[in-house]
Amino acid sequence: MTGRNQTVISEFFLLGLPIEPEQQNLFYALFLAMYLTTILGNLLIIVLIYLDSHLHTPMYLFLSNLSFSDICFSSVTIPKLLHDMQSQDSSIPYAGCLTQMYFFLFFGDLESFLLVAMAYDRYVAICLPLHYTAIMNPKLCLSLVVLSWVLTTLHAMLHTLLMARLYFCANSVIPHFFCDMSALLKLSCSDTRVNELVIIFMGGLILVIPFLLIIMSYARIVSSILKVPSARGIRKVLHLCGSHLSVVSLFYGTVIGLYLCPSANNSTVKETVMAVMYTVVTPMLNPFIYSLRNRDMKGALRRVFFKKKIPFAV
Repeated sequence: MTGRNQTVISEFFLLGLPIEPEQQNLFYALFLAMYLTTILGNLLIIVLIYLDSHLHTPMYLFLSNLSFSDICFSSVTIPKLLHDMQSQDSSIPYAGCLTQMYFFLFFGDLESFLLVAMAYDRYVAICLPLHYTAIMNPKLCLSLVVLSWVLTTLHAMLHTLLMARLYFCANSVIPHFFCDMSALLKLSCSDTRVNELVIIFMGGLILVIPFLLIIMSYARIVSSILKVPSARGIRKVLHLCGSHLSVVSLFYGTVIGLYLCPSANNSTVKETVMAVMYTVVTPMLNPFIYSLRNRDMKGALRRVFFKKKIPFAV
């Protein structure tokens, strides 16, 4: 690539969602409702955990961080999407695009690590109940949270710096509703082999290994319960593992399928639909699956907002 063929791109244009013009208002209302549900649901969780001393436990420490991550993760892409759906200007500055990509990776990775911490907490609580307090002490819990934030910062920064070194061709239209890393690589005129290798290698560390750790944790939980089979034990496994694993599968399944499989095999529509699943749907469902169906959270809701003296249910 010679210097005269390299193009300095000052802005990109987001193609948005593949929907018909007459359906724009319908989808705008749908995504706005989903975004507001995500914000309010996760914010409610954070407030309840902060105000109710019964929820000052390791599990809810991780959950409050997960809720904050979900709020930020959705806010990285959805407000821009809503703006573009109601505006004729879908441009985004070059620096703004890289910034969006950085925070998208950051909060996506943070959710991955927090899910691992939550799975480990459940493993210790069920399989090692007598040692739970000693193992899940405040120092370890805080260390897990801080480590999650540090690792995600480094990972997101690595990909952002690698992307910043690339040159882009005259075509500045991104066939997506946000600055997706794989979509940007397709627009680059530079050699992207280093970026692609780092995506595969780091993807294994950041996505595949945490996913396997979660599966291992819940496999040990199931094994522990089934050693003394009972209807109550099976219901406990389904209650603790079913919903969590559903969201884990939804989040990791779409992310791994999109970023660790060859991008040439994925159509633009397929990539967009998969991205919507983990950027919009999953953060919206998390408050319902992790908290609002939980007895402790329901009890906290009544204590905080209705001031009723309700005994704490373990």
